[in-house]
This record gives sequence, C-alpha cells and structure tokens, in this order.
Amino acid sequence: MTEVLETVNLTVIGKIRTTHNEISNMPIQSVGADMQNGTAELYPKYAEGLLDVDGFSHVILLYYFHRQNGYKLKVKPFMDTIEHGVFATRSPKRPASIGMSIVRVLKIEDNKIYFEGADMLDETPLIDIKPFFRSFDNRPDAISGWLEGKDEKEIKKIRSDDRFK
Repeated sequence: MTEVLETVNLTVIGKIRTTHNEISNMPIQSVGADMQNGTAELYPKYAEGLLDVDGFSHVILLYYFHRQNGYKLKVKPFMDTIEHGVFATRSPKRPASIGMSIVRVLKIEDNKIYFEGADMLDETPLIDIKPFFRSFDNRPDAISGWLEGKDEKEIKKIRSDDRFK
C-alpha cells in the first residue's frame, strides 16, 4: 500500500521585495501591476541557478503567502460577486498557501532578479523560479471557467481589499 503524503517540506530560496506592505489596495494579478517593480533576491547559495535566466523576458515566481492564516474552501474572488471553490480561483486563502506570478524580467545582477509586475507583499518567501516558455505556457484554446466573458481590461484596474486577511 502506498503511503499518502499530506504535508511536504519546501525550501525557501530567497525573498521577494516590493513596495506592498499591506494586502489592501494591491494589484490582484501581475498583469495589473505594470509599473510596480520588485526584486526576487535569492540566498547567495542559490545564485548560480540564475545562469541563463537573463535570456527570458518573463519568469514565473512561486512563493508562500506568509501573511495568510487558515484557508477557505469557498471564496468570493475579486472578479465576481458569488462564491467559487478556492481551486477555481487564485485566492491566497488556500490550504497550501502557494502563490504564483508571471513577471517581466528587467535585469539580473548577482543573486537578484529585478522585475515588473509586483503583486505580492514585501518580504514574501520565494519558493521557486520557472522560466516562462511562450510556446508551452500560452494556451489560445484554453477555457477560463467562470471568468469567461469578464472584461480582461478590468483586471488591470481592480485592487485587493481586506477580504482575504
């Protein structure tokens, strides 16, 4: 019989620095944070892993929602007025508290990635960095569930409130 894992240990590889100190009034997605810059600062022992990342215009940052307490299996997301299952949203109130943002790489210096698209809190623990592959990560035939028909331009204007504190 195979043992089922219910918890895992993740390694924090650094921290993300942004100007966002409070959850309220932050961009809800990195696409809505065009002029919001940040820095992904890796711990020095992981800096060598940034080799060749400068050839990518975008990366995917995976991080831990360090200021979330608990989770909800049904949430009312910023883009709707009704509840949805948490796994049908990008709410930070998740059982595993893992977030992701696709950000534009501005430059890399030593152990730091300077980026545009900061939609996370200052000092957020960084778990991983993945390169964004245009041909792998864009899916023109994708269906966006309850978000279908929502005005995509509105995403850039919506800011968070305190519903996920």
